[in-house]
Amino acid sequence: MKNQIIDQINEHLSSMTPVEQKIATVILHQPTQVTEWTIANLAAQAKVSQASISRFCHNLKLAGFHELKIELAKTVGGNSRLRKTEATSVENFLAQISQGKTAEIQQTLANFANEKINDVLERLLTCRILQVAGQGNTFPVAADAAYRFNQLGIMAITASTSEMALAQTLNLTNQDVLLVISNSGESKQILKQEKVAKQGGLTIIAITNRNDSPISLAADFQLKTAVRPPFLQSTYYYSRLAAMTVIEALFLLIIAKQPTRSAKIKQHEELIADTKI
Repeated sequence: MKNQIIDQINEHLSSMTPVEQKIATVILHQPTQVTEWTIANLAAQAKVSQASISRFCHNLKLAGFHELKIELAKTVGGNSRLRKTEATSVENFLAQISQGKTAEIQQTLANFANEKINDVLERLLTCRILQVAGQGNTFPVAADAAYRFNQLGIMAITASTSEMALAQTLNLTNQDVLLVISNSGESKQILKQEKVAKQGGLTIIAITNRNDSPISLAADFQLKTAVRPPFLQSTYYYSRLAAMTVIEALFLLIIAKQPTRSAKIKQHEELIADTKI
């Protein structure tokens, strides 16, 4: 399959029905055991019907539970993943986090292997102003992106409130780019901002973990992030790491494409050098 089954399940987790989420939670926390279970075992563990598991598999474009086990085996076979229930020490739990975050970065970077990335870079390099938008948990990523792109000589702006962000967008033109960052791809504020941007003729680039989300569909270009299993809190599915990885990758790709921009970074670092001990 194009993506590992664990990545597929995580990608669609937030949009699943409550019954599907119960099945997904068991699979994500015990992938190795599931490869050895019958469909009845999984149904009992998830407290759902066997028919619900069959529907869950079909929604993932799988023929059935047997194919699900095959795909899980491919994912966990060569990598003895530490399970949450086995995290009985700090060392083990840190190892579990390391494995999850490494996979998150690798899958996010793998998503860059498409022909449109050069078009995205070209839009970033030729725009008059780059506006970066993020709400709530994603705003720190937006702020970091604006800082980095300014270092490269790309005029970048951002705002910590949706009201200010909309005001900024209203002042932009078709020579500008709006880069939006959203985990779910369903933020009402970002969708409103995209609508205003479209009316102004801006190019819109979206960073989300779902290409079928409203925010992604409203954008001209989509940069997909990977999402991995939750740690510590069962309801916490978002990690800034994947979105930060996208920004870091764009930053480095721009330098690779135009090495002379490194001089801009050096000039900026020299100007702020006296602020450090």
